[in-house]
Amino acid sequence: QVQLVESGGGLVQAGGSLRLSCVVSGRTLSMYAMGWFRQAPGKERAFVAGINWSGSVTGYSDSVKGRFTISRDDAKNTVYLQMNSLDPEDTAVYYCAADSGRTDAVYHSRQSYQYWGQGTQVTVSS
Repeated sequence: QVQLVESGGGLVQAGGSLRLSCVVSGRTLSMYAMGWFRQAPGKERAFVAGINWSGSVTGYSDSVKGRFTISRDDAKNTVYLQMNSLDPEDTAVYYCAADSGRTDAVYHSRQSYQYWGQGTQVTVSS
């Protein structure tokens, strides 16, 4: 059974930075492509960033491109999301997700990911 646990969320002022972490247990991280999604109140869960199983391919939503960076450390079974230049529009619950597909693609669809964490709240004040 694969388990994902996010951490690193919190309250930050606009323009600030946060780094989210997602620790994977139960299976080796290198078996999975990973993604970060977010869900703001009243909105659907949306793709933020993804990285393929080898770390050779990354993808971002247009709204975070150039501000957020996804990375992985397979030795630590951890995926990170570095978030810079945060804006109040980035306020949401952020979820980590895992996809067992070993391709060079990064998938933006929620349906492509089989395992999900419980989420961590990020609040950006103006």
